[in-house]
Amino acid sequence: MKTEILAISNQKGGVGKTTTTVNLGVGLANAGKKVLLIDADPQGSLTISLGYAQPDNLKFTLADAMTRVLTDEPILPGEGILHHEEGVDLLPANIELAGMEVSLVNAMSRETVLRQVLDNVKGQYDHILIDCQPSLGMLTVNALAAANHVLIPVQAEYLPVKGLEQLLRTISKVKRQLNPKLQIDGILLTMVDSRTNFAKDISGLLRENYGSKIRVFKTEIPHSVRAKETTAEGKSIFAFDAQGKVAQGYSSLTREVLLSEKQREKHKADFCR
Repeated sequence: MKTEILAISNQKGGVGKTTTTVNLGVGLANAGKKVLLIDADPQGSLTISLGYAQPDNLKFTLADAMTRVLTDEPILPGEGILHHEEGVDLLPANIELAGMEVSLVNAMSRETVLRQVLDNVKGQYDHILIDCQPSLGMLTVNALAAANHVLIPVQAEYLPVKGLEQLLRTISKVKRQLNPKLQIDGILLTMVDSRTNFAKDISGLLRENYGSKIRVFKTEIPHSVRAKETTAEGKSIFAFDAQGKVAQGYSSLTREVLLSEKQREKHKADFCR
């Protein structure tokens, strides 16, 4: 099985990375794909969003898996992987991951530890989605070194759009030095209040400035209080408000992601002929 590894990354917090990881992940599972979600943020937001309110009590997390790689110990099949009722699997995280960031600084092959963790599970899933922490530290570099694509959620406001340049520089550096296969899948506008001209201006600005070099997804995720409430429920927007605008937005994003995969496969097949 060919596994697509997608890092969902932006060094700015509060732009909808975790919400996108959960809902795109469940959207892909609803489309019949086998999906693993990786929480690569010491705050454990993804883990909490999927119903594990006390991540610090979990027996085995991403930090343990990465420690096994650093100490050359095996990770047992399925170890630490939690199953969610909506059909996705999760490798959780908690505050111990903050200590891992420090350990990585002096480790050999420090940028590829997460890649080595994922090598254990790669063939078992169609998609692995990595929820990155809101910084460009060593854990995010590990996620970019492990992924073959990056999805960048950007809040429809002026300052978060400005912060894009720094992230794009990091991505291109990782591509050059560590992971030549890394591609940007697209920029996703989140928390869009379509009633305001301001959101339309930001959307236009983003498409104008980046659209020729990087795909900006046609789908825009609308602003919604209900989407925020799903975190407390431990469920995706599909289980919480299936008919709402946000669920429709994430269904549409899922279709776009799957379509671009299909096009890449076709392009590769044509190229190999």
